Amino acid sequence: MRVTRRMEFSSSHRLWRDDWDEARNRRVFGARASREPHGHNYTLDVTLAGPVDETTGMVLDLKRLKEVMEVEVGGRFDHLNMNLDTPYFATAPATAENVARVIFALLDAALPEGLLESVSLEPVDSLRVEVTR
Repeated sequence: MRVTRRMEFSSSHRLWRDDWDEARNRRVFGARASREPHGHNYTLDVTLAGPVDETTGMVLDLKRLKEVMEVEVGGRFDHLNMNLDTPYFATAPATAENVARVIFALLDAALPEGLLESVSLEPVDSLRVEVTR
């Protein structure tokens, strides 16, 4: 059985590496390269996969999943600058791929072992990245 829960959060970030010169940043990150942050309204889908518990009829209590998502994602990223306000992107660019990988790791550690199947992150309507087990 697969169960997917969605949440939205807002965060700012910048695509810039301080250890690169401006030309290299522009070459790699293109028009998105900037020393100044910009924001996104992210859509996050978290999918669990596992057996349905015969007693509860659930893979996991969805209220519990919501709480974990709010703490691990909302509490760490919502209305924050990912580069300045979190430790995760101090040295790595806060690309959609890197953000999704960090979120997957945080949720995987907070949920029952092996239950997290995938994390899908949409920073804009035209882009989605997915991390799967």
